[in-house]
Amino acid sequence: MHAPTRNPDLLSPFHLAFPVHDLAQARAFYGGLLGCPEGRSSPEWVDFNFYGHQIVAHLAPGETGPSQRNAVDGHGVPVRHFGIVLPMAEWEALAQRLKSHGTAFVIEPYIRFQGEPGEQATMFFLDPSGNAIEVKAFADIGKLFAK
Repeated sequence: MHAPTRNPDLLSPFHLAFPVHDLAQARAFYGGLLGCPEGRSSPEWVDFNFYGHQIVAHLAPGETGPSQRNAVDGHGVPVRHFGIVLPMAEWEALAQRLKSHGTAFVIEPYIRFQGEPGEQATMFFLDPSGNAIEVKAFADIGKLFAK
């Protein structure tokens, strides 16, 4: 069975819960550096609006830590990661903001799969709890699923 094909303009927001070791650091990173508005919270979790999607940082220090990496286009990509596909201008602005903030990238911003159908801008970085985040962009969003 295949997932239904959907119009990208009609995508429903996704929900992702992930572990963090410190909620104050998560608030500073997601709310401050990434600019994600905070939603509901409790002493154990915080909701963030991640580009229209609901992500929830759950206090669970024993669940945080490094992820295995797999080779993709000559780089070690963290297997456990989440992210967003942005318009190219927003991707470039975020890359610049992260660089000026001194972000230590797992994979520096660059263009991956150059000249191939899946050519994309990508970057990987970690939150303070070691959760890997990928932000990517396509010159032509219509090639998001190109083979």
